Amino acid sequence: MKLGLVWLVNTLALLAVAYFMPSVTIQSFWAALFGALVLGFANAVVRPILVILTLPVTVLTLGLFIFVINGVVFLGATQLVPGFDVAGLWTAILAAILYSIISWLLSALVLQE
Repeated sequence: MKLGLVWLVNTLALLAVAYFMPSVTIQSFWAALFGALVLGFANAVVRPILVILTLPVTVLTLGLFIFVINGVVFLGATQLVPGFDVAGLWTAILAAILYSIISWLLSALVLQE
């Protein structure tokens, strides 16, 4: 039950990102639902591998390269989901930051324990 609620919260956060950023487009609710699923999987599996592989660059940039990794993961998710599109890497980086903030806020409001 809680996993489905977290998935719905992330879907709503993704729809909010598309609402606030005109360069992020989502064709339908189903595209957002599938996009949230792909982003969740990518953040759980692919992102830690990328963080480990780019650790020297991340240390050299004092952690700022993590934003680029988040943008690349966000952009990669758009390549896998039909109906979900982002204009470019800089847009994906900003969208990933906004997605994280909105998802965190919605989770704090909805998933109180």
